[in-house]
Amino acid sequence: MMKKIALIYMGGTFGCTGEPLSPMPAEQFIPKLLHVLPLDLEIECFTAPVIRDSSACIASDWLQLLAQIQHLQLQQYQHFVIIHGTDTLSYASAVLSRFIGQSAHVILTGSQYPLLNVQGTDSREFTDAIDNLNFALESAVKAPAGVYLAFHHQLIHASSALKIHTTALNAFAGTSAENELHTGWVPLIVHETHIEKARHFNCMSLMMQPIAPELLCSNLQAIFDRPPHVLILQGFGTGNIAVSTDAVLLLQKLMQRGCAVIVTTQVPFGGIDQRYAISQWIADGNFLVSNCHSHADLYAKALKMYLQYDAVDQWHLHWQD
Repeated sequence: MMKKIALIYMGGTFGCTGEPLSPMPAEQFIPKLLHVLPLDLEIECFTAPVIRDSSACIASDWLQLLAQIQHLQLQQYQHFVIIHGTDTLSYASAVLSRFIGQSAHVILTGSQYPLLNVQGTDSREFTDAIDNLNFALESAVKAPAGVYLAFHHQLIHASSALKIHTTALNAFAGTSAENELHTGWVPLIVHETHIEKARHFNCMSLMMQPIAPELLCSNLQAIFDRPPHVLILQGFGTGNIAVSTDAVLLLQKLMQRGCAVIVTTQVPFGGIDQRYAISQWIADGNFLVSNCHSHADLYAKALKMYLQYDAVDQWHLHWQD
């Protein structure tokens, strides 16, 4: 029996035309997209609830997409391909991975060049859009249940995806789908209350720079006045951050005000390692430490925790779940 694929269009360079590039309205683009789809697959096209430049996407946009996918699952769709802009493609991939788990076969893709020419009348002479789409559709049928990013003939576990080049065709890196990546995440059914709460999700990330500890303390004081829901501290190397006693006290006060403080590393691969004495303050202060597959995955985990738990103490109780 042929597997039915739901192809969901969410915008991005893939569907842009003109000079400078701008997105073609979905109702005009979808009929043109139908002309390039392979005939040997059963594919139905859908428009995502929100279509915008991916650099403008926020958590609630991806939750609306999740709600659409979960609604289609009730209509017996289990194989999905999402066309999305590349700027936040790693974030979209990580969010879908955290919320869907292995409950469906989901492939995200995009392109560095549009599908159509400047006039929007025919396929562009040079584009990676068709190759990426065909590879994604093929992967949707063949890959095990889970969420993946398909780009430039690479199939990557979605939670590990990282954009590594702004313009090259080989734009993403991560853990290959051929390699096992432990997740085991329980799917979360998205309701309107989740979508509305996600609109207010305030997640701030500080990439540490070589500055004096007292200046870091001054920066944290500015954040303390209006704390976000999540403050991510990207340390050096294995997550090392040189802090003062005053900075640690400020971070603890931030937690008391409902801000989850999470320590990670700004290094893309390799993860956190707390064997250095300089990081002892992290354990002493009971701060959260990233155990995620990528920075986008950390954002996705923080979003899911924010939607599930109202108090930072609950984050600490369930962080290792």
